[in-house]
Amino acid sequence: MSADTSPDTAPAPPGPPTPGPPASGPPASGPPTSGPPTSGPPTSVSGWGRTAPTTARLLRPRSYEEAADAVRACGARGTIARGLGRAYGDAAQNAGGAVLDMTGLDRIHSVDVEAGVVVCDAGVSLHRLMEVLLPLGWFVPVTPGTRYVTVGGAIGADIHGKNHHVSGSFTRHVRTLDLLTADGTVRTVTADSDLFDATAGGMGLTGVILHATVQLLPVRTSLMTVDTERASDLDDLMTRLETGDHRYRYSVAWIDLLARGARTGRSVLTRGDHAPLDMLPPRARRAPLAFRPRRLPAAPSFLPEGLLGRASVSAFNELWYRRAPRHRTGELQRISTFFHPLDGVPHWNRVYGRGGFVQYQFVVGYGHEDTLRTIVRRISRHGCPSFLAVLKRFGEADPGWLSFPLPGWTLALDIPANLPGLGALLDELDEDVAGAGGRVYLAKDARLRPELVARMYPMLPQFRALRAELDPRGVFTSDMSRRLAL
Repeated sequence: MSADTSPDTAPAPPGPPTPGPPASGPPASGPPTSGPPTSGPPTSVSGWGRTAPTTARLLRPRSYEEAADAVRACGARGTIARGLGRAYGDAAQNAGGAVLDMTGLDRIHSVDVEAGVVVCDAGVSLHRLMEVLLPLGWFVPVTPGTRYVTVGGAIGADIHGKNHHVSGSFTRHVRTLDLLTADGTVRTVTADSDLFDATAGGMGLTGVILHATVQLLPVRTSLMTVDTERASDLDDLMTRLETGDHRYRYSVAWIDLLARGARTGRSVLTRGDHAPLDMLPPRARRAPLAFRPRRLPAAPSFLPEGLLGRASVSAFNELWYRRAPRHRTGELQRISTFFHPLDGVPHWNRVYGRGGFVQYQFVVGYGHEDTLRTIVRRISRHGCPSFLAVLKRFGEADPGWLSFPLPGWTLALDIPANLPGLGALLDELDEDVAGAGGRVYLAKDARLRPELVARMYPMLPQFRALRAELDPRGVFTSDMSRRLAL
């Protein structure tokens, strides 16, 4: 999954890849090493939301053999893999057990520059892939709102991005993966198998992903051409998305969840695609594939509680909406600006204070727009101070048994964890979502009730059965798996 040992820094860069045909599988071993995985004393581990830290032994394997040794010797409380710590809740925590920090396995083995295929370790970050691949004219097929996630985490959470209506989720572009299973052996898993479908979105509970072969997206430049427009309310926004998304590869709307009355759901809609070479000004054409993300100072370690209250967020939302253009087309933006604006502020999760925050994301299918309207009104009436709320449309469902996306509307929002009445509100929203045949995103969950998971994820019985067969001793376990009885 994803890790907080160095949450805002990509893994140490590997050496330059050798262009050529993709490897058919992992090498027999990782980098030559000796001795057990690097381990320190019991360590407090939390998700990106910082709401429920627990203590575990943090191990950092430096080879495939060390990872296998750690799995065989994990103890009664089991183990779970972890990458760069961007799962918001407790998916990559394991109280009293072991956690495998996979960022030490970060080799890019090969890049086929003709076919656009990369073969890499699971600990490689999307940031590092962009550094290596963009100058070669290739881009990752799917990226979430941060590039500081590992390939293993992208598969384990089956991440989605602004292009799901066109490209689906990340694992749709994975050809094969190599999985370290509970008995310490490695299986090469292809995309047409039950084990692949259980691993895609399986939150690391089928084994440790070591290695993957991923199909890439060709691009001519490292800039985006972006259209922006304002929507006056939720219905206006949904109409614009329904009638216009087919013209764009990427689409997302920031939504003001504090607006009420006739302004409920007012939004700023941003859509775009990779810019062709002829759109670049002459100076930019000298290095059209340059990748130079900007980086601002880190958020302070200690910030006062209540900094993101209703008044401050309401003022921010008002300013953000008013400053957005009513209609603008063809703006050129850096890839990092369009996809990952918050990555420019290291440790931005600190702005919520010591209490942390909850990220809540759900999806409801097309035909359940009234449920979406009801939820937006509930959030607005409660006064949830969320300035990071986005609405998107999903395309076809992905084959992963616990994959989150299904065709419909998905809303994601950040909420300070200490907001009065938050637990009761989210419980009500869970019931609304489940009643509409929707689901909550497990990679962002920190508090869902276990009895709702089976209603939301109908393939859960098959997942449990395969997991019991593959891992009868429960070697792979996490705080989330125990909480939700996965």
